[in-house]
Amino acid sequence: MLAIVPSAVVLGVQGHPVRVEVHVGNGVPSFSIVGQADAACREGRDRVVAVLSGLGVWKPRKTTVNLAPSALRKAGPGLDLAIAMGWMAAAGVLPGPVGEALEGGRIGFVAELGLDGGVRAVPGLLAAVAAVDAEVVVVGAAGAPEAALVPDRRILAVHSVRQLLEVLAGLEPWPDPPPRGGPPVRPQPDLADVRGQIAARRALEVAAAGGHHVLMVGPPGAGKTMLAERLPGLLPALAPEEAFEVTRIHSAAAIGPPLEALIERPPFRAPH
Repeated sequence: MLAIVPSAVVLGVQGHPVRVEVHVGNGVPSFSIVGQADAACREGRDRVVAVLSGLGVWKPRKTTVNLAPSALRKAGPGLDLAIAMGWMAAAGVLPGPVGEALEGGRIGFVAELGLDGGVRAVPGLLAAVAAVDAEVVVVGAAGAPEAALVPDRRILAVHSVRQLLEVLAGLEPWPDPPPRGGPPVRPQPDLADVRGQIAARRALEVAAAGGHHVLMVGPPGAGKTMLAERLPGLLPALAPEEAFEVTRIHSAAAIGPPLEALIERPPFRAPH
């Protein structure tokens, strides 16, 4: 039998939709993944088998997993849950209500699996969830607040595959949606803290007002870093599109603590 499950991968900071096509049939038992999967993605085969064995549903069969479109390189472990659900659907081991819920591709999956059946969040979750071609997206509970930042998606956050099956079968209620919005933003350094440096302060104000570049030159201890750290405080808040893009970059790079809200202020970076 064949099952098709929506998912997505992240390349750079861009999310790309992926159709996980799982075929389970007769023949010499095997488990192959095709469609330009990288090492982390191919290793998901062993994680999936371990989880399915723990659930008591694994039977060695001839299994072929195609990650479409085949021309797109697939990276990361975010397809694990989609492959596991696709195998169970194709092998016919899912309860009736669960199989019906998966039909039509209305539910997508973006998560890594642990050998104990746990469902984990993956880096770049914001871009991946936005790219999934489904109304409902299942993610690990730890990444639920970040996934909830994507508009027009209903997020189902679960801790384990067993919990997911019970929810889809109607044995447990759907978990409450993750809260939107994170902790209050800490105040940024203020240019009013700087004493003196009249010319430099005026240059920053002109640059912030007109969107110009600034080159600060001077000996160590002159105050260049102190002034640069206060430049974002002069800039206006990011537009919604800009905020989503900046947050997506932080998500893909796994910078800082787990994201719980869009980054609405221009970020400051000191490459040195």
